[in-house]
Amino acid sequence: MGDTIQEFNDYRAKMNEVILGKQNKVINRLFNLDTNTYAEGALSTKTKEMLGLVASMVLRCDDCIKYHLGKAFEQGVTTEEMYEIFAVANIVGGTIVIPHTRRAAEYWEELQAQ
Repeated sequence: MGDTIQEFNDYRAKMNEVILGKQNKVINRLFNLDTNTYAEGALSTKTKEMLGLVASMVLRCDDCIKYHLGKAFEQGVTTEEMYEIFAVANIVGGTIVIPHTRRAAEYWEELQAQ
């Protein structure tokens, strides 16, 4: 696994443990709701990750983008599908999303190289 990917995943896991360990009822419920939102249902987990990625790109959250790129990779999203996802995000979000697309494309390349 590339250093960038490993560092991101390690930091995310470490800080989630710290945050959830404080036992704040609202935060813990929010994390649980997030987890359950992406579970298999009427929509596949693959579809939900693609939707999450588009939303994250439009909202311009680089950490969220990396997270959903990793999950999309795990779900078997192809590069051709990924670039259609990027296209949707750019149409919905406008040209302000282009810098996030660059970083997303770079991270996607790293995921594929692992």
